[in-house]
Amino acid sequence: MKTIIKNLSVLAVITTATLISCNSPEQKVENAQNNVTQANKDLDTANKEYLADIDTYRKQTDEKIADNQKSIDEFNARIANDKKAAKEEYEKKVNALEQKNTDMKKQMDDYKADGKEKWETFKAEFSKSMDDLGKSFKDLTTKSSK
Repeated sequence: MKTIIKNLSVLAVITTATLISCNSPEQKVENAQNNVTQANKDLDTANKEYLADIDTYRKQTDEKIADNQKSIDEFNARIANDKKAAKEEYEKKVNALEQKNTDMKKQMDDYKADGKEKWETFKAEFSKSMDDLGKSFKDLTTKSSK
């Protein structure tokens, strides 16, 4: 009989502890609301960082495009005294690079924030195009100075 009373006592203590530790429906709702609030704050922070990244990248590309335009202007001044045939060839190449530079600026200006994944793809492709354009400028100015 003592063991039955002990077993019932232990069972009662375990049941009470289990019931006390369970969250009530109100507590579950409150926890869910807190989780949603925190998730919204995290999302706002991520969006701010994403938009700041776009803004920073735009400023960097604007600087590169301005540098490219400066290179074009310097190159045009340098080839002004070249022979007519060489000058025409260089002018065609420079005009093509200048158009590409203008197109890159327009492409960056026209980009609309459309999600982080699309931004990362756009940024990678745009960076590669900018690097290729910079290399083309460097190759042209190096060839002309030799």
